[in-house]
Amino acid sequence: MSDTMSKVAIIGAGAFGRALAHLAQAGGPVRLFGRRAADGVETDIASGVAEADMIILAVPAQTTRKVLNIHANSFAKDAPLVLAAKGVERGTGALQSEIAAGFTPNPIMALTGPSFAADLIRGLPTAITLAAGDPDRGEAVQHRLAGPALRPYLSDDLIGAQIGGALKNVMAIACGAAMGRGLGESARAALMTRGFAEMTRFAVARGGQAETLAGLSGLGDLALTCAGAKSRNFTYGFALGRGEVPETGVTYEGAATAGAVLALGRKMKIETPITEVVAALTAGETDVDGAMRALLNRPLTREG
Repeated sequence: MSDTMSKVAIIGAGAFGRALAHLAQAGGPVRLFGRRAADGVETDIASGVAEADMIILAVPAQTTRKVLNIHANSFAKDAPLVLAAKGVERGTGALQSEIAAGFTPNPIMALTGPSFAADLIRGLPTAITLAAGDPDRGEAVQHRLAGPALRPYLSDDLIGAQIGGALKNVMAIACGAAMGRGLGESARAALMTRGFAEMTRFAVARGGQAETLAGLSGLGDLALTCAGAKSRNFTYGFALGRGEVPETGVTYEGAATAGAVLALGRKMKIETPITEVVAALTAGETDVDGAMRALLNRPLTREG
């Protein structure tokens, strides 16, 4: 493995994959792969990942298993696999790293934190989390991705970082629904605060660190996605709150993650009340008014 990790292969030519490709070009060769050939996008994934010093997987979370099943055998030996999707797998409750570990012995890392693709493309200042179990290789990836406007912070908490990135999408749907229904800024603040407590509780139960959730991959990403019109999950919830049909053809990671986390939370006896109402809301089992009533009618308790 090259110390400079000069050659980067990115699988997934969506907005975030393109943004990462744009930024990574400053440090060396980058090849971007997608399902269809286009300007700057290739389709021969096998050849690209076989030659790469680092592989970034930037596909939707619910397709990670399928993509790895097809391409993991072609990965260059020891090339770090950096997972950029933020979601928990429906049906299994698996984190992205847990899925990847079943397909490759390569070092696995997660790239997460508050980052809109449009901001990255414009070169606007952005700080993110790079979670890696191997600190030396993590530092190599950190330096390869860093640039004038992108500052990756290294973490060794792969579980906590991923849960923060995944669950903030669920909370963004809740906040969007509240705002779409006209419930006010106070409601959004309450959902964000209690949502953060829920994210932390779930992460710790799964083996993550509470401190990680207080950083970029938890609180930072939560602040961005629950208050930004650029957030797909927020706009999805906003449409539900207005009684509208969300835009089709768009990936809303929080919808699938809500159901996956709810099922796992029940199995592990972890309280996830906001996740529960978002799962019901996105499944069409309740409306925003019913979801808010369910939360407000919970037994009174101490904050924590």
